Amino acid sequence: MKLLSCLLTTITVSTLSANASAACGSFTIADMNWNSASLIAHVDQFILNNGYGCNADLVPGDSVPTGLSMIEKGKPDVAPELWTNSIKEALDKGVADKRLRYAGNALVNGGEEGFWVPAYLVKKYPEMATIEGVIKHADLFEHPESDTKHAFYGCPAGWTCQITAEHLFNALQLENDGFELIDPGSGAGLAGSISRAYERQQPWFGYYWSPTPLFGKYEMVKVDFGSGTDLEEYRNCTTQPDCASPKVTMYPPSPVHTITTESFAQTEPLAYGYFQSRGFTNPQMSMLLAWMEENQADEETAMYYFLDTYPEVWKSWVTAEVAQEVEKAL
Repeated sequence: MKLLSCLLTTITVSTLSANASAACGSFTIADMNWNSASLIAHVDQFILNNGYGCNADLVPGDSVPTGLSMIEKGKPDVAPELWTNSIKEALDKGVADKRLRYAGNALVNGGEEGFWVPAYLVKKYPEMATIEGVIKHADLFEHPESDTKHAFYGCPAGWTCQITAEHLFNALQLENDGFELIDPGSGAGLAGSISRAYERQQPWFGYYWSPTPLFGKYEMVKVDFGSGTDLEEYRNCTTQPDCASPKVTMYPPSPVHTITTESFAQTEPLAYGYFQSRGFTNPQMSMLLAWMEENQADEETAMYYFLDTYPEVWKSWVTAEVAQEVEKAL
C-alpha cells in the first residue's frame, strides 16, 4: 500500500508538472526598436519561458506598424510597450471588433510630460514647485544669449511636443514675465542643457518627458500650473497646431499599454495574466535606462541586471513558484 501510495504521488506530481508546462504554448512578442520597450520584451520573454514554461519568441516591432499588424493579421501576439495615443482610434476599434485586448500598463504611471526644474532648486526655493514660484524667481534663469531675457527650453522643432510646449508657454503668458522660448535644436541639445545645468548646480526651466535615461541620473521636479488637467482642452487645442487661444492645462499622462491579440488572451490565460500584473514605474524605468547608457549595455544585458538587482520588483508580478523557477534559470 505504501509503495502504491508513493507511485500515485509520483504520477500526480509528474502529471501536474506536465500540465503546468502544457498550460503555456508558443507565441511572439514584439521587440520594439526603442530601449525601454526592448528591455521589457526581453524581461517578459525570460520570465515567461523560464517561469511559466512558455515558448515565447521575440520578433522585430515598431509602434504604429506593430499595432496595425496585430489588428489586421493577428501577429505578433504581444506588444509589450505601446504608446497608445498615436493610434488610439485604431486600437479601440480593434478591441471593439474582438481582435485586441488592453492587457495592462507597461508603464504604470503612463508616459509623463511637463515643465520641469531641478530638484536642488526646489530644495532651496520650495515655491518653485509651482509656476508662480518659478515666475517669482525668473531672474535666476539666465538666457544664454541675452542679458534681458530669461530662458525657457522648449521641445525641438519638428517634434510633436513643440506644439504643446509652445501653446502652454503662451497660455501661461511667460513672455510677459521676461521668458523667451529657446529651441534646443535637437533632443541631444535639450538633454545637454539639463546635464550642464545639473553638473554646475545652476537653474534650469523647460520641457521634458519621462521615463528617460536623463531622469534616471538627475532628479527633476514637475512644475504645477495649479490648473489641473483639462483633457478636452489638451486634445482639442493644446495638441493642435492651429489653436489660436490655448488655455492652461497640465499634461495628461500618455497611456503606455501592453496590447495582446484577442486570440492570445483566450488561448494563453497564464501568460495573459502575467501581462496584466507586470508594470514598471517611471523612476524604475528611467533608472534602468540610465544604467544602460552609462554601461553601454544592450537590452539582454540590462534584462539580467534588472532580474538580478531588483527581485523585489519582478517577484511582485508572479507567484512564489514562478519566481523560484526564474531564479533557478538566473
